[in-house]
Amino acid sequence: MPQLDTSTWLTMITSMFLTLFIIFQLKISKHNFYHNPEPTTTKMLKQNTPWEMKWTKTYLPLSLPQ
Repeated sequence: MPQLDTSTWLTMITSMFLTLFIIFQLKISKHNFYHNPEPTTTKMLKQNTPWEMKWTKTYLPLSLPQ
């Protein structure tokens, strides 16, 4: 049974990682990023609902008169 020659595996794996690193660096370098992003202020819109205009009281069952 022949032996599997693994002497070149380290070179292949190292060159693969180096190539992948270079490719990802080139892809990332093509992106345009904002240098100093400014937060935008958003205003909360107040919605008038009908039940906010009225005064309501919640009665608990134990507080009802007997």
